[in-house]
Order: sequence, then structure tokens, then C-alpha cells
Amino acid sequence: METTGCGTAIVTPFRADGSIDEAALIALVNWQIDSGIDFLVACGSTGEAATLDEEEWLLAVCLVAEAAAGRVPVWAGCTHNSTRTLVRHAGLLRQVRGVSAVLSANPYYNKPSQEGQFQHFLALARAVNPLPVALYNIPGRTGVNLDPETVVRLAEAAPNIQAIKESSGKLPQIAELVHSLPRGFKIFSGDDNMALASIGIGAHGLISVAANEIPAEMGRMIRAALANSWAEARELERRYARLIEANFWDSNPCPVKTVLNLMGRCTDRVRLPLVPPTAATRARLERLAGELGLLKQIPAPEGISEVF
Repeated sequence: METTGCGTAIVTPFRADGSIDEAALIALVNWQIDSGIDFLVACGSTGEAATLDEEEWLLAVCLVAEAAAGRVPVWAGCTHNSTRTLVRHAGLLRQVRGVSAVLSANPYYNKPSQEGQFQHFLALARAVNPLPVALYNIPGRTGVNLDPETVVRLAEAAPNIQAIKESSGKLPQIAELVHSLPRGFKIFSGDDNMALASIGIGAHGLISVAANEIPAEMGRMIRAALANSWAEARELERRYARLIEANFWDSNPCPVKTVLNLMGRCTDRVRLPLVPPTAATRARLERLAGELGLLKQIPAPEGISEVF
């Protein structure tokens, strides 16, 4: 896998009636690419994949891949806590033109052992081979950690398992991955606020929430760090640290969708069990976005005039 740099875990915009806003999603993809983002992740946690039915999930992946049109790599989120269902869903991705890799998180709720996770991800890798697989370790959401030893086993057992999005929040674990995995295996921070520290110990980039709002700036920050231009990278992080924190004032992606709505790019609609931030939190987000110069109105894409 050649992908490095900053990828956006892109939101899935919804219309006022709750359906996927195709025009808004396509517009977001084009803006992201025009802003210089390095790659896109469709239907991850930030894309509310857990609330999409199978047809909607596949539609969203197809829309992102088609809109990207080969200009940047597109990773498709594909996660399930039933291995059999995961393998079936993954088989559908082999038919989608323009998908560069599959990103899959630990099985949630079941709390499988390391051996269970090993067999789960191995089954996925075999189902999509030769399409690359990126593991996604996010124990705070799934209840289980994917240990570095298991990641090494998977890299050895399946050559198409080529990357990991690491969201354990533990720098020593990221360092162990850097030291244990083959040099060609890519390690991405899954936490915006740990990206520079992760790159400092050998990670290859970031899969970002904040890049939904500031793709150009997050892209520059990560590329600067990878180029050892640390003064530039730290200055960008310092400028946008409050926004990175604010994106988790409520459950992700509620704050980021609110900011995108304030920017005129999509509705702030989320799906239950998520709900929009309170009026007080929205006011705080608006104040912060204004201070950062993000509230420049843009023409609404056709089909989302109801946002305003």
C-alpha cells in the first residue's frame, strides 16, 4: 500500500427527511479533493456507518468512489460483529470500481479474544483478496483491543492486510507496532490530537475527523510532519487544537456535522440514537468556527436548499 498522509473519515450527509443527501456528499468529496486531502474514508465511524442499512452503505461507498474518480484513494469502511455478515458485505465491495482498500474495525459488543479477532480479520482479508485491508483498532467503541502481536500475525498470514488505523490512544502501543511490523506496513493515527506524536515515533499519517471541516489545513499539518517540518506542523496544530477538541464535545460526528452545517455544506442531521448537540453546544461551536474564520457561506449544492 502506497497511501500516506491525511485521510478524511468523511461524514454521510442526510436530507431533512433522513435520507442520504447524494448531492451534498458529492460536493463534499469534490471540496475535499480540491483542498488537497490525500485520501478519503467512506462509511467509517464518522460516516455513521452503524446506522446505515446495507443498500445505503453501498450507495454511500459508490458515491464517494465515483465522485473521487481516481483522483485520490478511497477506502471503504466495512465493519460487523458477525464474521459471516462481514464477509458477505465485503464481497459486495469487490464489485465497486474505485475502492482502494477496506477499513474494518474490531468486532463490537462480542468482545472476542485475540484469536477470535485474528480469525475474523483473516476471513475478511481472504474474502476481498487482493484488495488491501486496513485494520481499525478502536477499543473505546468496540470494547476490545487488537494487540500488536495479533496485528503482526495478521500481516504475516495475509499479505493484503497492509495497514492499521490505531485509535487505542496509547503511544507505547503505536511504537510497538512501528518496531514490530514490516516497513511497508502503514500505520495511521486514528486520533487527530495524537497525530503529530504518532508520526514522531514512526506512523505514516492520520485518518481525521477535523479534516471534514479543514481539509487543506489538516493535510498541510500531516504532510509537514512527515517531511520533518515540525515548526509548521506544530503551528497548525496549535491553531486548530480547539476545533479538534470541540469535535468531541458531543458524540462524533454530531459536532462536526454542526460545524459543516454552519459552513453551509450539509445539514446537521444525524441518525438516532445520535441527536444534534444542545443549543448551548451549538452556540459554542458557532463562536469557535467564527473565530477560526470557517463561516464563509458557499452556494448550496442542488438538492440541499432545505438546509437553510
